[in-house]
Amino acid sequence: MGGIPHYYFQIVTGTVELNNYYEDGKEFTLNIIFEGQSFGESLLFGDKNYPMNAIARTDCKILKLPKSSFLNMLSENMELIFTMFRYLSDRLFYKYIMLLSNSVIDPVLKIKSLLDYYKENSLKQSSYLYQVPLTRQQIANLTGLRVETVIRTIKKMAADDILKLDG
Repeated sequence: MGGIPHYYFQIVTGTVELNNYYEDGKEFTLNIIFEGQSFGESLLFGDKNYPMNAIARTDCKILKLPKSSFLNMLSENMELIFTMFRYLSDRLFYKYIMLLSNSVIDPVLKIKSLLDYYKENSLKQSSYLYQVPLTRQQIANLTGLRVETVIRTIKKMAADDILKLDG
């Protein structure tokens, strides 16, 4: 956190968490990014420092492309520019959804919004079945809820047939 962005990062394998820490040491997770996704690219278009940390949560293989090479690649490929715009638009959409979701009091709505977003944006999409790649702690960190609240709420959601617990 705090350094000047100099690279585009592409996750080949693994999971990366983007987060911040409050003054009291409590973690707030901004996003969890998986294989095939990238991070930090939007910051390459401005002159601001990183506003978050990026932490590998599993063994990762990450490609690191210098800012100048990334911008040159975009300038030479119009189709890639529009792909990047679509990706950045999806990221903004996620931020809007999470802002709205986190302003809601009902923990069911918070968790359902988060899980719906991850399902819709999964590379392994299925109409009826989606295995959530998040731990209860990660769900708590992403929604601002306490892990105990997440556990209780998920059990209630399963009882109400909103989701299915397996294991």
